[in-house]
Amino acid sequence: MSERIEDYWPLAAGDDAVGDSSQPTQKRSSPPNEDTDLLDAYSRAVMNVVDTVTPAVISVTGRSGEREGGQGSGFIITPDGFAVTNSHVVGGRTSLVALTTDGDRLACDVVGDDPSTDLALLRLAGRDLPYVPLGDSQLLRVGQLVIAMGSPLGLQSTVSTGVVSGMGRSMRAGDGRLIDNIIQHAAPINPGNSGGPLVDSRGRVVGVNTAIIAFAQGIGFAVPSNTVQWVTAEFLRHGQVRRRQLGISAAVVQLPRSVVVELDLISNLAVQVMEIDSRGVAYRNGIRQGDLIVAINDRIVSNVDDVHRFLSRMPVETSLEFSIVRDGQMTQIALVQH
Repeated sequence: MSERIEDYWPLAAGDDAVGDSSQPTQKRSSPPNEDTDLLDAYSRAVMNVVDTVTPAVISVTGRSGEREGGQGSGFIITPDGFAVTNSHVVGGRTSLVALTTDGDRLACDVVGDDPSTDLALLRLAGRDLPYVPLGDSQLLRVGQLVIAMGSPLGLQSTVSTGVVSGMGRSMRAGDGRLIDNIIQHAAPINPGNSGGPLVDSRGRVVGVNTAIIAFAQGIGFAVPSNTVQWVTAEFLRHGQVRRRQLGISAAVVQLPRSVVVELDLISNLAVQVMEIDSRGVAYRNGIRQGDLIVAINDRIVSNVDDVHRFLSRMPVETSLEFSIVRDGQMTQIALVQH
């Protein structure tokens, strides 16, 4: 999907079932007390999560006197005040105010802001704060219970439940890059939920709620917790999220049929280098204007998003081998960051 985050808006959903009392009733598949036990177990699971996680959930807004910006939610991940929210909630500001569920207003600074993943790391002015652990989003399964928490429309400590509806979605961030491995879920979320946690039944954060599709019912999206772990680690170790910069501008082009056949290519699309910075890593390693990128590390490249994925997934220190079509011939160029 290619929608931007700002194109997404709220809507909730529900359904009813109506029976016909004139028809003979069918035998229940399980005794009434078993149904009640199942409902109670579901309720207990949700209530336990709410009791555990709610103290770590915050509302986030700007400080008085600063320019207007987004207002949303967040959650504390360490007892010394580190917290996570959405980049679009931060809105380019460097200082914010966090409101806790106890009613305390805590000043907080923006440690890092990464629009490419719509994540930001905050540092609250507090100690011995309640916090919530990050889970492993790779362990999520479609159909699994998830709980969304936050302050939609200013209603603090709001809870909604749903299931994981899909995995591995993609969403375009505000800066144009794709955010991969997005979690789709059915827990109703609204403006103000942005930056709040998506939690599993054991109280572990598995995602950061970020958006829903306008006018759709029960389709919400969250940035996975494994992405949160990577981004926060980059902020704490390096002060920013490190990404490879090739120093090129590129566009998708269609290859001539003769070239596809002669070089035995799988795809007839390639990414053409339109402009190149002579100071960039691509130029220093031998890539030139007009080159056609068809693969990276033997993986097919058919659009600019494919290139961004390789650059974001591979460690900066790792060399990449580009398969380039130049003057009708295939050549391999190893890119080393130096």
